[in-house]
Amino acid sequence: MSLPKFIIGMIFALAIVIGWSYFDGASAGTILLRAIVCAVIIQAGYFLLVFAMIGRATPTSADKAREADRGTILNKVAEGEKLSARRSLH
Repeated sequence: MSLPKFIIGMIFALAIVIGWSYFDGASAGTILLRAIVCAVIIQAGYFLLVFAMIGRATPTSADKAREADRGTILNKVAEGEKLSARRSLH
């Protein structure tokens, strides 16, 4: 989930909690407290989600990435064409 989607979702969730509290007849202090608790819970959940996504990701070594890039570049070079330091690959 991207950050802008999270922020929009959080704003809507807080608006629902504030509206529900207002129509329930809660005082301004209670509405504020409910909104803060809701925001903290949502933020903690987002943090745990991102933390779990990072923890599950398999790291790619720099050597594998470099070899993949090198293979892509070499595949683009025409047969018989020599690479020199002065010539660009693009």
